[in-house]
Amino acid sequence: MKTKSNLYRKEKMYGLLYVTPPVLGFLLFTLFPVAYSFYGSFTDWDGLGQMDFIGLSNFKDLFTDELFHKASFNTIYMMIGIPIGIVLALLLALGLNRGIPGTTTFRVIYYVPVISSLAAISIMWSWAFNGDYGLVNQFLELFGIKGPNWLMNKHTVKPALIMMTVWKGLGYTMLLYLAALQSVPRSYYEAAELDGANGFAAFRHITWPMVKPVTFFIVVTNIIGGSQIFTEINIMTSTGGPEYSSASVVFYIWQKAFNNLQMGYASAMAVVLGIFIFIVTLIQFKMNEKSSFDI
Repeated sequence: MKTKSNLYRKEKMYGLLYVTPPVLGFLLFTLFPVAYSFYGSFTDWDGLGQMDFIGLSNFKDLFTDELFHKASFNTIYMMIGIPIGIVLALLLALGLNRGIPGTTTFRVIYYVPVISSLAAISIMWSWAFNGDYGLVNQFLELFGIKGPNWLMNKHTVKPALIMMTVWKGLGYTMLLYLAALQSVPRSYYEAAELDGANGFAAFRHITWPMVKPVTFFIVVTNIIGGSQIFTEINIMTSTGGPEYSSASVVFYIWQKAFNNLQMGYASAMAVVLGIFIFIVTLIQFKMNEKSSFDI
């Protein structure tokens, strides 16, 4: 019993040692900042001086802040890239899943942007979208089309950012779909073929339901990531674009917090953004529960 008791204490000690670092990291770098930001949203605070409690004033100001409304619209608008990226990635995965020659090479090519620095990619696309010598306009000129100055035009800056973000995330989404497709038992397709099902019917009744959990994961993570888009906008349109047409909510939070030193107001926006992400994610989970698939 003594040996067993010593072993138990030893395992408990090692268990606590392994668990303590991530728990401390969560408390220090996640829970405490969130709680501090929540409290800060009810204060008039410049980030350095005294925090003066002002109740709901910051939240009331948000309702009449046109820039916040514009940044919110821009953030939601740029999420158009999520379904576009999902469709393109699924098509690519379906193609690569057919065992065409060079599949491994294509996987690497599509995955390179995923592991590349977001800052470096943003600088590269800033050059590509340049109105005078950019690669995009040079390509359009091959078809006799004169391209716009993408990042300096309020009508084209958001589509340009959407193109960039879709390209950046395509490889990651494609690999997830490819892994899901390769886990579908071949016997399902063989049975469908015996029943006379064509390719579209097999996709509708077998492939799509089987990859649905992956689609759900991609949609949820992309909406969370899309709500927090910042780096691309800060590098490619450092002022928030013409007439603030590319500024996201996080970009506006950053400007208010560190340029205008309105940390309390920025915290209020962060709280609203957090609530928005929570509600959208909750809806996604509820919708996923209701539409569980049957084959």
